[in-house]
Amino acid sequence: MYELALEENNTNIQNEVLESIKNLRKLAKKNEINCFLSNESDSFDCYIEIHAGAGGTESQDWADMLRRMYLKWSDNKNYKSTLISEHKGDEAGIKSSTIKIEGDYVFGWLKKESGIHRLVRISPFDSGARRHTSFASIWVYPVVDENINIEIHDKDLRIDTYRSSGAGGQHVNTTDSAVRITHLPSKIVVQCQNERSQHKNKETCMNMLRARLYDFEIKKKEKENENTESSKSEIGWGHQIRSYVLQPYRLVKDNRSNFESSNPDKILDGEIDEFLEQSLYQT
Repeated sequence: MYELALEENNTNIQNEVLESIKNLRKLAKKNEINCFLSNESDSFDCYIEIHAGAGGTESQDWADMLRRMYLKWSDNKNYKSTLISEHKGDEAGIKSSTIKIEGDYVFGWLKKESGIHRLVRISPFDSGARRHTSFASIWVYPVVDENINIEIHDKDLRIDTYRSSGAGGQHVNTTDSAVRITHLPSKIVVQCQNERSQHKNKETCMNMLRARLYDFEIKKKEKENENTESSKSEIGWGHQIRSYVLQPYRLVKDNRSNFESSNPDKILDGEIDEFLEQSLYQT
Protein backbone atom coordinates (compact mmCIF):
# COMPACT_ATOMS: atom_id res chain seq x y z
CA MET A 1 0.00 0.00 0.00
CA TYR A 2 2.87 2.33 0.81
CA GLU A 3 4.51 1.60 -2.56
CA LEU A 4 1.24 2.31 -4.36
CA ALA A 5 0.87 5.56 -2.41
CA LEU A 6 4.40 6.52 -3.48
CA GLU A 7 3.57 5.87 -7.13
CA GLU A 8 0.42 7.97 -6.89
CA ASN A 9 2.14 10.59 -4.73
CA ASN A 10 -0.64 10.25 -2.14
CA THR A 11 0.90 11.68 1.03
CA ASN A 12 -2.22 11.04 3.12
CA ILE A 13 -2.05 7.27 2.52
CA GLN A 14 1.73 7.32 3.07
CA ASN A 15 1.30 8.98 6.47
CA GLU A 16 -1.57 6.63 7.38
CA VAL A 17 0.53 3.55 6.59
CA LEU A 18 3.51 4.84 8.58
CA GLU A 19 1.25 5.54 11.56
CA SER A 20 -0.20 2.02 11.30
CA ILE A 21 3.31 0.53 11.31
CA LYS A 22 4.17 2.53 14.45
CA ASN A 23 1.03 1.25 16.20
CA LEU A 24 1.78 -2.31 15.09
CA ARG A 25 5.28 -2.07 16.58
CA LYS A 26 3.85 -0.83 19.87
CA LEU A 27 1.35 -3.69 19.95
CA ALA A 28 4.05 -6.26 19.15
CA LYS A 29 6.24 -4.82 21.92
CA LYS A 30 3.37 -5.00 24.41
CA ASN A 31 2.63 -8.62 23.52
CA GLU A 32 6.32 -9.49 23.73
CA ILE A 33 6.51 -8.07 27.27
CA ASN A 34 3.31 -9.91 28.28
CA CYS A 35 5.11 -13.18 27.51
CA PHE A 36 7.46 -12.36 30.39
CA LEU A 37 4.55 -11.68 32.78
CA SER A 38 3.10 -15.19 32.79
CA ASN A 39 3.99 -16.36 36.31
CA GLU A 40 1.15 -17.02 38.73
CA SER A 41 1.91 -14.02 40.92
CA ASP A 42 2.81 -11.51 38.17
CA SER A 43 -0.75 -10.20 37.95
CA PHE A 44 -0.89 -9.41 41.69
CA ASP A 45 -0.57 -6.02 43.39
CA CYS A 46 2.62 -5.53 45.37
CA TYR A 47 4.24 -4.17 48.51
CA ILE A 48 7.53 -2.27 48.29
CA GLU A 49 9.75 -2.06 51.37
CA ILE A 50 12.48 0.58 51.32
CA HIS A 51 15.35 0.63 53.83
CA ALA A 52 18.14 3.19 54.09
CA GLY A 53 21.67 1.82 54.28
CA ALA A 54 24.51 2.93 56.53
CA GLY A 55 25.40 6.59 56.22
CA GLY A 56 22.78 8.45 58.24
CA THR A 57 21.09 11.42 56.60
CA GLU A 58 22.60 10.76 53.16
CA SER A 59 21.15 7.26 52.83
CA GLN A 60 17.87 8.25 54.47
CA ASP A 61 17.39 11.03 51.92
CA TRP A 62 18.23 8.56 49.12
CA ALA A 63 15.63 6.10 50.46
CA ASP A 64 13.05 8.90 50.32
CA MET A 65 14.07 9.72 46.72
CA LEU A 66 13.55 6.07 45.73
CA ARG A 67 10.13 5.98 47.36
CA ARG A 68 9.17 9.10 45.43
CA MET A 69 10.42 7.46 42.20
CA TYR A 70 8.13 4.44 42.62
CA LEU A 71 5.18 6.60 43.68
CA LYS A 72 5.68 8.80 40.60
CA TRP A 73 5.85 5.66 38.42
CA SER A 74 2.58 4.50 39.98
CA ASP A 75 0.95 7.88 39.31
CA ASN A 76 2.16 7.85 35.69
CA LYS A 77 0.45 4.47 35.23
CA ASN A 78 -2.73 5.64 37.00
CA TYR A 79 -2.19 2.94 39.63
CA LYS A 80 -3.31 3.31 43.25
CA SER A 81 -0.59 3.72 45.89
CA THR A 82 -0.95 3.59 49.68
CA LEU A 83 1.55 4.40 52.42
CA ILE A 84 1.55 1.47 54.86
CA SER A 85 4.31 2.49 57.27
CA GLU A 86 7.08 5.04 57.60
CA HIS A 87 9.98 5.72 59.96
CA LYS A 88 11.34 9.19 59.30
CA GLY A 89 15.04 10.01 59.33
CA ASP A 90 16.60 12.03 62.14
CA GLU A 91 17.20 15.11 59.95
CA ALA A 92 15.76 14.30 56.53
CA GLY A 93 14.41 11.42 54.48
CA ILE A 94 13.27 8.05 55.83
CA LYS A 95 14.92 5.17 57.66
CA SER A 96 12.36 2.74 56.24
CA SER A 97 8.97 2.72 54.60
CA THR A 98 6.44 0.31 53.09
CA ILE A 99 4.08 1.26 50.28
CA LYS A 100 1.40 -0.74 48.48
CA ILE A 101 0.77 -0.32 44.74
CA GLU A 102 -2.39 -1.68 43.11
CA GLY A 103 -2.81 -2.13 39.35
CA ASP A 104 -2.53 -4.53 36.42
CA TYR A 105 0.55 -6.77 36.67
CA VAL A 106 2.24 -4.46 39.19
CA PHE A 107 4.23 -7.23 40.86
CA GLY A 108 5.30 -8.63 37.49
CA TRP A 109 6.66 -5.24 36.48
CA LEU A 110 8.43 -4.46 39.75
CA LYS A 111 9.58 -7.89 41.00
CA LYS A 112 13.11 -7.41 39.63
CA GLU A 113 13.54 -4.12 41.52
CA SER A 114 14.42 -6.00 44.72
CA GLY A 115 18.04 -5.36 45.65
CA ILE A 116 20.50 -2.60 46.51
CA HIS A 117 20.28 0.77 44.74
CA ARG A 118 23.35 3.06 44.81
CA LEU A 119 23.48 6.86 44.48
CA VAL A 120 26.55 9.02 43.78
CA ARG A 121 26.11 12.79 44.08
CA ILE A 122 27.36 16.03 45.60
CA SER A 123 25.77 15.96 49.01
CA PRO A 124 23.27 18.75 49.77
CA PHE A 125 23.97 18.06 53.47
CA ASP A 126 27.77 18.51 53.22
CA SER A 127 28.96 22.08 53.72
CA GLY A 128 32.17 21.11 51.90
CA ALA A 129 30.17 20.07 48.80
CA ARG A 130 31.93 16.71 48.64
CA ARG A 131 30.79 13.73 46.60
CA HIS A 132 29.00 11.01 48.59
CA THR A 133 27.89 7.46 47.81
CA SER A 134 24.64 6.27 49.40
CA PHE A 135 22.83 2.94 49.44
CA ALA A 136 19.25 1.84 50.01
CA SER A 137 17.56 -1.54 49.65
CA ILE A 138 14.30 -2.32 47.87
CA TRP A 139 12.22 -5.41 48.65
CA VAL A 140 9.20 -6.13 46.41
CA TYR A 141 6.69 -8.91 47.15
CA PRO A 142 3.16 -9.67 45.93
CA VAL A 143 -0.14 -8.95 47.66
CA VAL A 144 -1.58 -12.42 48.16
CA ASP A 145 -4.94 -13.32 46.65
CA GLU A 146 -7.57 -14.19 49.26
CA ASN A 147 -8.05 -17.59 47.63
CA ILE A 148 -4.47 -18.63 48.38
CA ASN A 149 -4.25 -20.40 51.73
CA ILE A 150 -1.19 -19.52 53.82
CA GLU A 151 -1.24 -21.28 57.20
CA ILE A 152 -0.09 -19.09 60.09
CA HIS A 153 -0.18 -20.31 63.71
CA ASP A 154 -0.77 -17.85 66.55
CA LYS A 155 2.06 -19.41 68.59
CA ASP A 156 4.49 -18.41 65.81
CA LEU A 157 3.64 -14.72 66.10
CA ARG A 158 4.89 -11.93 68.33
CA ILE A 159 2.63 -8.88 68.14
CA ASP A 160 3.83 -5.48 69.39
CA THR A 161 1.96 -2.19 69.44
CA TYR A 162 3.49 1.27 69.53
CA ARG A 163 2.59 4.88 68.88
CA SER A 164 2.40 5.96 65.27
CA SER A 165 5.06 8.46 64.19
CA GLY A 166 3.06 9.89 61.27
CA ALA A 167 0.55 12.70 60.97
CA GLY A 168 -2.80 12.44 62.65
CA GLY A 169 -3.07 15.06 65.37
CA GLN A 170 -3.60 14.25 69.02
CA HIS A 171 -4.82 10.70 68.34
CA VAL A 172 -1.41 9.29 67.37
CA ASN A 173 0.19 10.89 70.42
CA THR A 174 -2.11 9.13 72.88
CA THR A 175 -2.92 5.75 71.30
CA ASP A 176 -0.68 2.76 70.55
CA SER A 177 -2.40 2.16 67.20
CA ALA A 178 0.64 1.08 65.14
CA VAL A 179 1.24 -2.68 64.95
CA ARG A 180 4.38 -4.75 64.37
CA ILE A 181 4.16 -8.53 63.84
CA THR A 182 7.17 -10.85 63.92
CA HIS A 183 6.84 -14.34 62.44
CA LEU A 184 9.23 -16.23 64.69
CA PRO A 185 10.09 -19.27 62.48
CA SER A 186 11.02 -17.16 59.43
CA LYS A 187 12.11 -13.99 61.30
CA ILE A 188 9.90 -11.95 58.94
CA VAL A 189 8.79 -8.61 60.43
CA VAL A 190 5.90 -6.52 59.09
CA GLN A 191 4.44 -3.30 60.44
CA CYS A 192 1.63 -0.88 59.69
CA GLN A 193 0.71 2.54 61.08
CA ASN A 194 -1.38 4.22 58.37
CA GLU A 195 -4.77 3.54 60.02
CA ARG A 196 -6.12 5.14 63.20
CA SER A 197 -7.49 1.79 64.28
CA GLN A 198 -5.16 -0.78 65.82
CA HIS A 199 -7.48 -3.51 64.53
CA LYS A 200 -7.19 -2.30 60.92
CA ASN A 201 -3.41 -1.98 61.22
CA LYS A 202 -3.24 -5.56 62.53
CA GLU A 203 -5.37 -6.77 59.63
CA THR A 204 -3.05 -5.05 57.15
CA CYS A 205 -0.01 -6.57 58.89
CA MET A 206 -1.48 -10.06 58.64
CA ASN A 207 -2.12 -9.54 54.91
CA MET A 208 1.48 -8.37 54.47
CA LEU A 209 2.77 -11.36 56.43
CA ARG A 210 0.78 -13.77 54.27
CA ALA A 211 2.22 -12.05 51.20
CA ARG A 212 5.79 -12.30 52.51
CA LEU A 213 5.39 -16.00 53.35
CA TYR A 214 3.83 -16.68 49.95
CA ASP A 215 6.68 -14.84 48.22
CA PHE A 216 9.20 -16.87 50.22
CA GLU A 217 7.59 -20.17 49.20
CA ILE A 218 7.35 -19.18 45.52
CA LYS A 219 11.03 -18.24 45.41
CA LYS A 220 11.95 -21.50 47.13
CA LYS A 221 9.98 -23.48 44.56
CA GLU A 222 11.64 -21.61 41.71
CA LYS A 223 15.06 -22.25 43.22
CA GLU A 224 15.70 -18.54 43.55
CA ASN A 225 16.98 -18.62 47.11
CA GLU A 226 20.29 -17.15 45.98
CA ASN A 227 18.45 -14.07 44.70
CA THR A 228 16.43 -13.82 47.90
CA GLU A 229 19.54 -13.88 50.06
CA SER A 230 21.32 -11.32 47.88
CA SER A 231 18.34 -8.99 48.28
CA LYS A 232 18.73 -9.23 52.06
CA SER A 233 22.52 -8.83 52.03
CA GLU A 234 24.50 -5.93 53.37
CA ILE A 235 23.29 -2.61 52.00
CA GLY A 236 26.64 -1.50 50.65
CA TRP A 237 29.46 -1.96 48.15
CA GLY A 238 29.42 -4.86 45.72
CA HIS A 239 25.76 -5.73 46.10
CA GLN A 240 23.99 -3.02 44.07
CA ILE A 241 21.73 -3.92 41.16
CA ARG A 242 21.58 -0.35 39.83
CA SER A 243 23.69 2.79 40.14
CA TYR A 244 22.39 6.35 39.85
CA VAL A 245 25.29 8.76 39.26
CA LEU A 246 24.63 12.52 39.40
CA GLN A 247 28.28 13.60 39.80
CA PRO A 248 30.90 13.82 38.22
CA TYR A 249 28.83 12.63 35.22
CA ARG A 250 25.13 11.81 34.84
CA LEU A 251 24.22 8.18 34.26
CA VAL A 252 21.86 5.48 35.53
CA LYS A 253 23.12 1.94 34.86
CA ASP A 254 21.56 -1.42 35.66
CA ASN A 255 24.33 -3.82 36.60
CA ARG A 256 22.38 -6.93 35.51
CA SER A 257 21.28 -5.93 32.00
CA ASN A 258 23.94 -3.20 31.45
CA PHE A 259 21.10 -0.96 30.24
CA GLU A 260 21.95 2.74 30.68
CA SER A 261 20.27 6.14 30.66
CA SER A 262 22.03 9.50 30.59
CA ASN A 263 18.97 11.28 32.02
CA PRO A 264 18.80 10.45 35.76
CA ASP A 265 16.30 13.26 36.43
CA LYS A 266 13.75 11.52 34.18
CA ILE A 267 14.39 8.18 35.89
CA LEU A 268 14.01 9.64 39.40
CA ASP A 269 10.73 11.22 38.23
CA GLY A 270 9.34 7.73 37.75
CA GLU A 271 10.03 7.09 34.06
CA ILE A 272 11.61 3.68 34.69
CA ASP A 273 9.69 1.54 32.16
CA GLU A 274 12.75 0.92 29.97
CA PHE A 275 14.71 -0.40 32.96
CA LEU A 276 11.77 -2.57 34.01
CA GLU A 277 11.47 -4.00 30.49
CA GLN A 278 15.18 -4.79 30.30
CA SER A 279 15.06 -6.53 33.69
CA LEU A 280 12.18 -8.70 32.45
CA TYR A 281 14.29 -9.82 29.49
CA GLN A 282 16.92 -11.04 31.98
CA THR A 283 14.42 -13.52 33.49
